[in-house]
Amino acid sequence: MDIKEIQSLIRFVAKSGASEVSLEMEDVKITIKTTPESTASSEGAVLHQMPVAGHTVMTSPVAAQPAQAAAPAAPAAEAPAAEKDESKYTVIKSPIIGTFYRKPAPDKPNFVEVGSQVSTGDTLCVIEAMKLFNDIESEVSGKIVKVLVEDSSPVEFDQPLFLVDPS
Repeated sequence: MDIKEIQSLIRFVAKSGASEVSLEMEDVKITIKTTPESTASSEGAVLHQMPVAGHTVMTSPVAAQPAQAAAPAAPAAEAPAAEKDESKYTVIKSPIIGTFYRKPAPDKPNFVEVGSQVSTGDTLCVIEAMKLFNDIESEVSGKIVKVLVEDSSPVEFDQPLFLVDPS
């Protein structure tokens, strides 16, 4: 079972409203539990993988988050205008699953802020995946318009991170 299948299973369990699902295969046992408040909100599913038959598999729980947090509802008249405005921006997306950090270290300043000018290849953030910190570089030159992810939060593959105005 690969990570994509596990993520799909987590999303399915979160949406279904089930409080617990266990799946046992040849060498892996997976239990997905949701907390009472997460059943309603589709957040907070917890994944446990345990070693079975001498195989070593991830043993610490990993909190799973949906690909994007639900945004507050905007008035219907403003929503289309916002979409038109954002269509001219380039979206920088996460190339991997991991934890998003805006700073290189807790005592350092953010890589970029809203309004910062960036060039192709400039580091925008880091994403930690399995104790490895991966620099995420800008694909375009322009100005940071919006940071779409909170610092120290989990991100999914292909999740939008930044909006950049290339003009």
